[in-house]
Amino acid sequence: MDFPKFLLGDNTDYPDAVFVVHTEFPRFIINLENDEVDWLEDFDTTDEEELANETEALIKEASEFYDREVSRYEED
Repeated sequence: MDFPKFLLGDNTDYPDAVFVVHTEFPRFIINLENDEVDWLEDFDTTDEEELANETEALIKEASEFYDREVSRYEED
């Protein structure tokens, strides 16, 4: 099954949180309420440098995805 690069998620146990799931490597879930990131990958020391370089861009991309999705809901 193919998944989109980003998915939105919410949960009534976390009423103020909005989660964005990044489904490609490196997979992660970010809580946009507090920018907390939970990585769904196991990394070794050789991955850490690459991860550090990509993290900022991926989080920015996740936030932009959320903004785009919300604006589409507001248009309807």
